[in-house]
Amino acid sequence: MNDIIPRAGSTDIWNAYMVYGASFTPNSDMPICHYLGGEIPKKLISYDKAKHIFKSRIKSEPNFKSDAYVHFYIDDQKFDGKRNGIWLYPEKAYDILCHFAGVISPDFSTCQDFPDALKRYNFYRMRTFDYWLHRKGLPVIYNVRWGTKETWQYCFDGIPNSCMVCIGTVASGIRKKENRPIFVAGLFEMVKRISPHTIVVYGSSNLECFKTLANTGIQIISFPSQTSLAFATLKGGSKDEQT
Repeated sequence: MNDIIPRAGSTDIWNAYMVYGASFTPNSDMPICHYLGGEIPKKLISYDKAKHIFKSRIKSEPNFKSDAYVHFYIDDQKFDGKRNGIWLYPEKAYDILCHFAGVISPDFSTCQDFPDALKRYNFYRMRTFDYWLHRKGLPVIYNVRWGTKETWQYCFDGIPNSCMVCIGTVASGIRKKENRPIFVAGLFEMVKRISPHTIVVYGSSNLECFKTLANTGIQIISFPSQTSLAFATLKGGSKDEQT
C-alpha cells in the first residue's frame, strides 16, 4: 500500500494516507500500532462534550489544553455521522482532539448481529485512528472490543503487547447474565494475547473477572459512565462531573 503512486487526479476516499508507513498484521491486515507509553487519564469526557468545549473556548483561547482524555463510548451517530463523521473528516476531528490530554480509540460499533465484513471494517478503522493519532503525536489508549469467538481472529490485532488498554462496559451487555460468559472469555483471551499492564474501564468494573485480573498484578482503573454520574446527581450524590 505504501509504495503505490496514486493516479493523477485521483482522490483518497479510503483514508489510505492515515496508515502511510504502517506495517500490517499478516492475517487481518490491521495496522500495527506502537506503544509510546502514557499516563493514566485524570478524567474522561465524551467526544460530543469535547466538541462543545472546543467550540466554546477556541476563539478566546486558541491554545487551550484540557487534562481530560476523550472517549467515544457514545452513540455512533454522534461521531460517525454523514455530515461531521470523524472518518469522513479526520483532520477536523484532530483539530479538536489535539486540545486534550489524549484519546481512547474511537469505539466504532461491532455488534454481534453485524455482518462479519462490517465488524472487520470497524476494527480496522479503530486501529487506523490509533496509528494515525500516534503518528501525529497524541497519546492514545487502545480501546479493546470483542464479540463471539470468531472475532478473536482479528479483534486484538494491531495492539502492542504490554500496554495500557481501555474497555467500555456500558454497552457490553454484561448486565444480562447470559452475555457475561462471552464478555469474560474475551477479556481473558485479550489478556492472554496482549498482556496489558493496565486496564482502564469506562463503566462498572464491579465484576469478579476484573478482581481476578487485579489479583494477577494488572492495574484496573475504573471511570463511571455519564449515565451513572447523572443518576448519582439525581440521587444527591457528587456533582463533580468529568468535564
